[in-house]
Amino acid sequence: MINVLIVGSGGREHAFTWKASQSDLVENVFVAPGNAGTSLEQKAENIDISASDIDALISFSKKENIDLVIVGPEDPLVNGITDKFKKAGIKCFGPESAGAQLEGSKDFAKAFMKRHNIPTAGYESFTNAYKAKKYIQENKLPLVIKADGLAAGKGVVIAEDYETANKTIDQFISETKFGDASKKIIIEDFLVGQELSYIVMVDGSEYLPLATSQDHKTIGEGDVGLNTGGMGAYSPVPFVNDELDIIINKEVIEPTIRGLSDDGISFRGFLYAGLMIDSNRKPKVLEYNCRFGDPETQPIMLRLKSDLIDMIQTCFSGSISDYEIEWDNKSAMGVILASAGYPESYETGKKISGLYELSNIDDVKVFHSGTCIENKDIFTNGGRVLCVTALGNDLNLSNEKAYSAVKKINWDGKYYRNDIGF
Repeated sequence: MINVLIVGSGGREHAFTWKASQSDLVENVFVAPGNAGTSLEQKAENIDISASDIDALISFSKKENIDLVIVGPEDPLVNGITDKFKKAGIKCFGPESAGAQLEGSKDFAKAFMKRHNIPTAGYESFTNAYKAKKYIQENKLPLVIKADGLAAGKGVVIAEDYETANKTIDQFISETKFGDASKKIIIEDFLVGQELSYIVMVDGSEYLPLATSQDHKTIGEGDVGLNTGGMGAYSPVPFVNDELDIIINKEVIEPTIRGLSDDGISFRGFLYAGLMIDSNRKPKVLEYNCRFGDPETQPIMLRLKSDLIDMIQTCFSGSISDYEIEWDNKSAMGVILASAGYPESYETGKKISGLYELSNIDDVKVFHSGTCIENKDIFTNGGRVLCVTALGNDLNLSNEKAYSAVKKINWDGKYYRNDIGF
C-alpha cells in the first residue's frame, strides 16, 4: 500500500483524487492544497501547502513517507518540481522542467515542431510591438495572437480585425497583461477544422494513448468571446476513428517523443497535444501541454475503468505501451459552472446549494475546482467553480444527464454554457 500526494487545487486534481482513492494500491491520498471536493473523498486529506511551494511539498513528502507524487498544474512542472523531487529520491509523475518547456514557452514549442517536422500553423515570434503590428498588416486576417508563456489558458486571442490585433499586441507586449508571459508573443496562421484533445502517458520512448476528448475554450455559447481555461468537455470524440488515430500517432505523437529524445530531454508524464483536424482529416498541433487538460480530465476519469495509480506506476517500470487499458463504453460530458464575470474579475464567497442532493445519483459526479468548505457549507472560491460530469449511452444522453444535474445546483452569479457537446 502506498501514500500518494496530488499537487494542485482544481477540477483535474479532484478527478485524480477521486480515482486514486478507489485504488487498492493506495492507503492515503494527500492533496496540496486541494479544494472542498477533494477533502470529501475517501482516503483523502487536504494539506495546506501551495502547489508552488516545492520545498515545503518535499519536506511534507519525506515526513509522511510519500511514495508517489502526481502533479496536476503546469506552473510547478515548468518551475522544476519533478527535478527537485527526483533529487530527493521521491517518484514524481510529470516531466522535468526541460520537457515542460513544451508548454512553458510557445516559442520553444513552435521551434521544436519546426525542427522535428511536426505539422503546425505557420508563425513568427515578436518582442517588439511595432514589428508585430507591421507583420499583422502584411498578412491575411484572422490571425492568432498568443502569449509566449503560461497564462492559464487565457493568453490566446483570435484577431479578426486590425483594431483587435493592435489592441491585443499592446496589451500583451507593452502593458504586459500576463506579466513576463506576454513580453514575447507568437502570431500564427488561423487554422480551420475540428479541435481535438489527444493525451498520452509517456515514459521516455514508450507511450499509451488515452481516451479522446474535446474541450470548449471560449466563455460564450457558439464558441465566441474570451478564451478561458475551458468551459466543458466530452469524451470520446465521435469523428475519431482507427484511421485518424493511427495518423495522429504517426505524424504527431511519435515524432514528438522521438524529438524530445533526440534533443536529450527525458519525458515521463502526461503529454497533451491540442490538435486541429482539417477537412482532409490531417492533424496540426495548436499547442502542447505537459499535463492532463482541465476540464478534459473529468469526463476521461469518469470513463476510465483501469486503476490510474497502477498505470502511473507502470510508467516508472518501463512497459506502459503494453498496458491493457479499459474504458467505459459510455460517453461522458462535463459542464463547467463558473462565477459571473470569469475569465475577468468575479466575486467569490457565494454559498452553493444543491450539491448534496446529487451525491448519490448514478453516473453523475460533480468535480470541484474553485470551492472551499466552512462548517459543512460549500462556497465559491474561484472563477471555474464546479464541473458537473455525467455518463450516458451516447453523447445526447450524457448531455441530458449533465444539464439536468446542472440545474439542481445554485449560487448567486452561477454561469455556464448551454451548448457543451453540440
